[in-house]
Amino acid sequence: MSEEVFHPPVEELTLPKVLAALADPARLATVRTLARAGESACGQIQHDAGLEVSKSTMSHHLRILREAGITHSRVQGARRLLTLRRDDLDRRFPGLLDAVLHSELTEVG
Repeated sequence: MSEEVFHPPVEELTLPKVLAALADPARLATVRTLARAGESACGQIQHDAGLEVSKSTMSHHLRILREAGITHSRVQGARRLLTLRRDDLDRRFPGLLDAVLHSELTEVG
């Protein structure tokens, strides 16, 4: 299995793809958890976000976030570590990530 993974260049990030990735509650919880934790292993993110989904479903969510340009993934031994591409997202869509992360504090219900 190759350890190289695709990360779209910042100039290829599109707002519709980023918003579609963030529209899913599990992916949004993942992004919020990464924002708090910084770099984290896939299994740890799932645990910390409180997501009760199968490993394959979590892998799907993480792939969508990576392909949308929201996360960066790197392999360290048998683990895959994830971080937010905050600088890239802020450069391409100023204020978007902060608005998404702040919305957690103002949601009703």
